[in-house]
Amino acid sequence: MLIFPKHSRIVFVGDSITDAGRDRTAFPGGWGYGNGYVNALHNLLTAVYPDRALCTINSGVSGNDIVEMAERWQRDVIDLNPDYVSVMIGVNDAWRYFDGPLWQARLNTVDEFECIYDDLLDRTRREAPNLKGLIVMRPFMFEPNPADQMRAKIEEFAAASRRVAERHDAIFVDTQAAVDHWLTQLHGCLASQDRVHPYERGAMIIARSWCQSVGFDWNRTDFDD
Repeated sequence: MLIFPKHSRIVFVGDSITDAGRDRTAFPGGWGYGNGYVNALHNLLTAVYPDRALCTINSGVSGNDIVEMAERWQRDVIDLNPDYVSVMIGVNDAWRYFDGPLWQARLNTVDEFECIYDDLLDRTRREAPNLKGLIVMRPFMFEPNPADQMRAKIEEFAAASRRVAERHDAIFVDTQAAVDHWLTQLHGCLASQDRVHPYERGAMIIARSWCQSVGFDWNRTDFDD
């Protein structure tokens, strides 16, 4: 059964995969969800659970690593008075290990990442008065080879995100498991140009894995459950 009661406010926060070209001028929860997994989830929740009147808010910002996300956490998460917070971060923390000198001048270690992540979820538990639950989505890559250097680095940050989720009693969404399953049938180029940023079908893979983790009923026909 879907975990969200009626009128729940769900804030999605993360990097470009969450942002996905959202309208920054949009009133939170009103419009401008972008073309990524948050938009897919907004549409699915509205189509299948219209009676729940759920409010979805996209607080993703392209390019963010965990430090940059933490700097705006008060404004873009806590001040929005969420009932649920869904976080996906880590791909940029990993990517910068393979980027140019400008980015490599400030690398976040896995230990730093995990410590900041812990602090953000602690703060949210303490300071968001209506908070009912946390959802941690692990960073992923449309790369089937776990020995690929960048995927191996992402796995380090993903493992940290899983540990954080366990410590904070958060729902953990294993997005990579969903991606890996899909990659047994089709090539990753059909879902992502750069193995990180999904096309719409790639975003739907991520959205589906989130739905499966929160009790979404794909066959729902009654509005009195």
